[in-house]
Amino acid sequence: MQESLSTFSNLPSQRRHYVRAALLILGGALLFALDLLAVAGKTGITVWDQPVHGWFVAQRSHGATTLWEIVTTLSSPTYMTILGMVVAALWAAVRRELWRPSLLLAAMAFTAVLSFVIKHLVARPRPAAADFMMGPDGSFSFPSGHNLGAAVFVLVAAYLLLSRHSTAWGRAAAVGAAVVLVPAVAASRLYLGYHWLSDVMASMTLALVVLGLVMAVDTWRPLQKYSIAARRPKAVPEPAPPLPQPSP
Repeated sequence: MQESLSTFSNLPSQRRHYVRAALLILGGALLFALDLLAVAGKTGITVWDQPVHGWFVAQRSHGATTLWEIVTTLSSPTYMTILGMVVAALWAAVRRELWRPSLLLAAMAFTAVLSFVIKHLVARPRPAAADFMMGPDGSFSFPSGHNLGAAVFVLVAAYLLLSRHSTAWGRAAAVGAAVVLVPAVAASRLYLGYHWLSDVMASMTLALVVLGLVMAVDTWRPLQKYSIAARRPKAVPEPAPPLPQPSP
């Protein structure tokens, strides 16, 4: 084990990034495939869907409902899109760079398309509409678009922010945000009755795939600051005026 870790640490930096990206992509895809097979065969994790749904319904109270409604509203695709655009615009303006803000927006757009396609391919019904607490929802259940969008935003933004300059505090804050925010969004969707446990778990595995893809694309591009100022052509100095010729 120590030998393998030592071998990994001796790899060139760019290759190590590719290895991490590949592990996230393959690991996330494998976990998603297992979840999908369980949903198709109604086995595996899906045996917990109904018990977990029933447990969350039994925990409902006025105060908890208000909290989870706020969480699910702020993590909706509409709000996440607005948040992503604001963050990207401020990032580009303050740091004067385009690459990482554009990569964040691209990841969020790809996530929206991915969620839409999988939902319609799997076409899994949601739990009973009588348990919905924020009005009707006629879309499909698998995977949770709320949870997928929030997880991708948190994970990708944290990676892009810390990939160039990271500190112990920054890494701790990123891990803390992921540990708190992503499960909170999942809990809100379960509590409000719109998803099964296997739906939100599938979203988390897909978020790992998207993060791995972002890491691979970011590593493929030369690791240098993509600043707006650096792209501007340098001013060419005007030639000096000719020296006056002596009179004959």
